[in-house]
Formats: sequence, C-alpha cells, structure tokens
Amino acid sequence: MATLYNQQDSNVRRTWALMAIFFCLVIAIGWAVSYYYNSPLILYGAVIFSLVMNFVSYWWSDKIVLSMAGAKPLEHDQAPEIFHVVENLAITAGLPTPRIYLIDDPVPNAFATGRNKEHAVVALTRGLVERLNKNELEGVIAHELSHIGNRDILLQTVVVTLVGLISILADIFTRSLWFGGGSRDNENRGGGLMVVIGIVLSILSPIGATLIQLAISRRREFLADSSGALLTRYPEGLASALQKISSYEQPLAHASNATAHLYISNPFGAGAMKGMAKLFATHPPVEERIQALRNMSF
Repeated sequence: MATLYNQQDSNVRRTWALMAIFFCLVIAIGWAVSYYYNSPLILYGAVIFSLVMNFVSYWWSDKIVLSMAGAKPLEHDQAPEIFHVVENLAITAGLPTPRIYLIDDPVPNAFATGRNKEHAVVALTRGLVERLNKNELEGVIAHELSHIGNRDILLQTVVVTLVGLISILADIFTRSLWFGGGSRDNENRGGGLMVVIGIVLSILSPIGATLIQLAISRRREFLADSSGALLTRYPEGLASALQKISSYEQPLAHASNATAHLYISNPFGAGAMKGMAKLFATHPPVEERIQALRNMSF
C-alpha cells in the first residue's frame, strides 16, 4: 500500500532525475556553441560556469533571496509567540530551530530558504502574521519546516541557478548567430544543419528548463503540504491558511519570477492564476491542495 513516506521517496528520486536533465541541457547547449565556433573551451567554460554558479548559490542563496524579498531578522522580543510556534514545531520535526525573518508587506505569504537544515531561514510577511489564527500559522510554518526537512530549499535554489545558466547560454548562442563569427570549417562539418539545430535548441531549452522548474516546484508543494499536515496532525489549519492567502488580490511588493516558487502560495496575487497563466504558474491550483489536505485522515 502506498504511504506518505513512499511518496516522499518517489518525489525525491524524481527530483534528482529532473536535476540530471538540467545538467544534460547545459552540456547540450555548451556543446552546440562550442561546435559552432570549433572551440572545445566553450564547452569546458559552460561546465565550469555552472559549477561556480552552483557553488555561489549553495553558500549564499539565503542572503540573496532574503535581500530580494526585503526580509529583516525578527527578534524574539518582537514576536515571542511566533518564536514559540517555530521552536515547538522544529522540535517535533527533529530539526534545528531556523532563523526567523519578517517581510514588511500586508500580503500574507511565507517561504523557507538556506543551504541546509542547520542554516535554514523561515520568512513570514507581516500580513501573514496579522491575518492568520494560531492553527493556520502553525500549518504554514509546518509546511515551511517540511521544505527544510525534505531539503527542498537547496534543490529549488540549484534549479533556479541552472535555469538562469541555460537561458544565458541560449541567449549567447542566438546572438552569435546574428553577428556571425563561426568557424570557416562549419560548412564542411555540417555547419548549416548545426545552425538550425542550435536555433531550435536555444529556443526550446529555456522553455524546457522552465517547465522542469515548475514540475519540481509543484511536486514539492504537494509533498510539503502533506508533510506539514502530518507534523501538526491538523490538516484543516493549513487548508484554511491557503484559502486566506490565495484569496488575496494584491501581489507582494518584492515578488519576482526568480523567487516566486519559494513562497507557499503564488506571490503575484489571485489574479495571476487565471486563464493561460495557470499553465506556467509555479504552484499547483490551490483548490487541489486544499482538497488533498481535507481528504487526509489520521
């Protein structure tokens, strides 16, 4: 019989498989560019560049994300009740207590970031703290702690880095085609065909990378919902919180496509989840998430 833990293992395996696809895309684009210019150094440079970007994102991802979100450290004296909730849930989850940051924004939302559970951060907006009751707040924090426990925070950061790298490489190759500069031996080596393949690859790779990013994010949200509900033993708390958060029309002041998938709910407001926009949303439909939570039983 399938259990929550079986699903966790399955999602982890699928996520690593998707990460492997990202590396293949990077190598494919780097190879196409290096072939066009008859320079293996470009391929080596692409691989080295990706490794450097991964290193940077691993060590400084939390600082970068917190700065982009406009988050500031929250002191214990400012909100002792929030610290107690986080500490109690962290103990229950068997995790170190993460640092807590506050985003001065009336829109309710939250996210977790950091390179591992020892260096994790949970960021809450002022609107979230003011609008949710204790059970709902516990549900949201348990969701974010589940992201930390499942190592989603590192995986999602690496995905963002690789999507950016693929887009940069594709853009460089596309521009190089307009300005020329390829090897004189290209025609003898099937250069015309490589140009066509390169154009197709440069167009489709960013799209494919984005779709993989969305797939990873959506799977992770369902897993964190169920793990968070298991932690609090009260799925209705998170379900009610998601209902309140998703119904807010106004977008976050510092919302961006680069960090949107980190938030518990789409940070661009309820209007962003209409029509064709749903196909490229970083989060699964909130109705499906709420239904799944309310179908849970202990």
